[in-house]
Amino acid sequence: MSFKITFIGAGSIGFTRNLLRDLLAVKALSHIKVAFTDINERNLKMVKELCQRDIDENGLAIKIHATTNRREALQNAKYIFNVVRIGGLEAFQTDIDIPLKYGVDQCVGDTLSAGGIMYGQRGIAAMLEICKDIREVADPDCLLLNYANPMAMLTWACNKYGGVNTVGLCHGVQGGHRQIAEVFGLKQEEVDIICAGINHQTWYIQIKHKGEDLTGQLLDAFEHHPEFSKTEKVRIDMLRRFGYYSTESNGHLSEYVPWYRKRPDEIRDWIDLGTWINGETGGYLRVCTEGRTWFETDFPNWMKEPALKYEESERSQEHGSYIIEGLETGRVYRGHFNVVNQGVIANLPDDAIIEAPGYVVRNGINMPQVGNLPLGCAAVCNVSISVQRLAVEAAVHGDDTLLRQAMMMDPLVGAVCNPPEIWQMVDEMLIAQEKWLPQYTGAIKNAKERMASKDLIPTRNYKGAARLKTKTIEEMQLNKEEAKKNASEADKALERPSAVD
Repeated sequence: MSFKITFIGAGSIGFTRNLLRDLLAVKALSHIKVAFTDINERNLKMVKELCQRDIDENGLAIKIHATTNRREALQNAKYIFNVVRIGGLEAFQTDIDIPLKYGVDQCVGDTLSAGGIMYGQRGIAAMLEICKDIREVADPDCLLLNYANPMAMLTWACNKYGGVNTVGLCHGVQGGHRQIAEVFGLKQEEVDIICAGINHQTWYIQIKHKGEDLTGQLLDAFEHHPEFSKTEKVRIDMLRRFGYYSTESNGHLSEYVPWYRKRPDEIRDWIDLGTWINGETGGYLRVCTEGRTWFETDFPNWMKEPALKYEESERSQEHGSYIIEGLETGRVYRGHFNVVNQGVIANLPDDAIIEAPGYVVRNGINMPQVGNLPLGCAAVCNVSISVQRLAVEAAVHGDDTLLRQAMMMDPLVGAVCNPPEIWQMVDEMLIAQEKWLPQYTGAIKNAKERMASKDLIPTRNYKGAARLKTKTIEEMQLNKEEAKKNASEADKALERPSAVD
């Protein structure tokens, strides 16, 4: 079978190279056409060279078409992987640093909180342009598989306003599934789960082993695990108080709710610095910066190393390749997908993007009804959905009032800042990110006038409760294997060091 798959944002080495390996490990997909596109010509060239070398050494005849012309790359594409980071590390830096001036201490800042909301404003503006190109030049029945964050916001905008069938994909469910199996001393494949909610706030509402329901035993198992009891304090506390374990990491989850990062002197009580994802201030920005720097510097050495093997045993747990395989070959695949709710979870809004179990077969992606989430879990999700809805509408319409309301409704921002502080923080972030926010031209002009005033709320030079220094190339060279792993992995916390005592 021959059809075209396009990667948008292909300069992202972690996702692009690994997703391509997953796809081409499927024998039935060994004759597909592949196109890469990115606005960064240098990164695009490097990733293309590396991936083409992998293809050649696996004996396939595929020739990657790499171009900075997005419409050219999308021409006749049947499947499209979106792995973009709009604004790159430059904008990401402001997502972390400006909120810190107002006391908002984020670990990741790409899903909710101040950074995630602004990331959504940039991403949605770009995704609507991408969707326009897809509608005009791609296969009429194409499927957009979105890996970019903020997952729910982008997927929501693409489906509602972009006119493109879009499914959001994330590896959070698989990560938590591995942990749950470990605390019970079982293999992942021995534990059956039902997980439902919204992206990064999905709940393991049923856990079974050989027909026995283990859900009620989970808290005790985590509290007595020698590692997770130290590294997952936020998740365990949420499990203790809401009755169910959440998919997302300790650091991610801590910034989605109002309780764990609002007081600087308490943040370290809830996090661990053994690895960034356990709660380090700006941790994801740091590892992304280090990974990009390492790849760009060390790239010649990557070309000298053995190629990736395109074998079934080497496939990751990322959903993308399994979805395409299921749709094209009829092989049944069960995963967890981000889709428009439409009644799948009864006590979440129909228009929201939910994450729930689904089945892929040749006739499509089928989402069985989950029913009601436990009431407390639904309440947590509904708060976040309100923020997402405001943020999506703000981004689509360039409405800075809705943007400010999204910030006010955000659990962490609202726990830390008062309304005047939020208004000024939004002004500052709009100005700093002007070149990625074409929909806010008028609002940014007004924001500049206000920020030029002498009557501003004082801010502080706050580096966060747990910020670590970004490593230099020289420092990374002391552990080249760790640096390479960080640069090459899509999931930058797949393997985690032990907790810091």
